[in-house]
Amino acid sequence: MTGHELSDPCATAVMRFGVPVTDAATTWCHLAALLSHDDLVAAADHLVLTPARQRAGDRRPYVTVEQLRHRVDTYHGPGARAARKALVDVRDGAESRRETTLLRLLLQRAGLPEPDLNVDVYDSEGRWIGRFDQVHRRWMVIVEYDGEQHRLDDRQYDRDEIKIEDAVQAGWSVVRIRKGAMSAAGKSAIARVERALRSRGWHP
Repeated sequence: MTGHELSDPCATAVMRFGVPVTDAATTWCHLAALLSHDDLVAAADHLVLTPARQRAGDRRPYVTVEQLRHRVDTYHGPGARAARKALVDVRDGAESRRETTLLRLLLQRAGLPEPDLNVDVYDSEGRWIGRFDQVHRRWMVIVEYDGEQHRLDDRQYDRDEIKIEDAVQAGWSVVRIRKGAMSAAGKSAIARVERALRSRGWHP
């Protein structure tokens, strides 16, 4: 383990599981000089997430978007410019790096509309269908990242299949993205989501 001396008058110490650490916003700002733009956004998405369920002893979000924005305004160290740029893409609601941060950024850069993240979807009679990664309510298009964990867990896989079927029956167009579609600059993922949106009336 290597120690580092931190010179930042705005840094504060907080206790995490009995260990003193720098506050979340300060830590993120200092990572800005080390991480890529997308990884920096993913890290912030994790920090600002308001989870569907709180876990005892681990209250979240660790920092709000507004608190993070204020901290970035007062930060002038290495990576300050990168932090300001990344903050523009930070969203509350992204529950995973690949599912709702990297895929979202990929589709966003392609000029596709921004979705609601990890929200509940109901049918026309008000029955709950499920919680989905990316939801375009206006065009009734859902984008789901189908990770390995979903297919390796039989119970989770069955729940996912039923959820998708129910969404389709309720009139939603569902695009399921797997890891392979993210290769080659995500051309396959972009094309499929764009096709679904256009079929429902979206246009640039």
